Amino acid sequence: MSLARYRTLLKTVSYYGVHLVVAAGVAYAVTGDWVAALTLSLLEPTVQMLFFYLHETLWERQAQRRPSAAGPCAAAAAGPQLPVCGHRSVLQHSA
Repeated sequence: MSLARYRTLLKTVSYYGVHLVVAAGVAYAVTGDWVAALTLSLLEPTVQMLFFYLHETLWERQAQRRPSAAGPCAAAAAGPQLPVCGHRSVLQHSA
């Protein structure tokens, strides 16, 4: 397992714990019943955890693709030190 994927998994578990406590408190405040509160607080965050992990994984994948998918002209926008695609840098435009 890569470090990024491991970190995402740890972040997901941490999020699950925090969400579990908050959901139980809110569900108890609404229902006044600990059994219902614990049931709701276990069900909803468990589903959320799965979707959070999927969401994070998709964002990571998209972030890794972005530089290559942007094409060579995107490098020119990174700064004046990169004369790519025949574009003149900002410094050359002002001269």
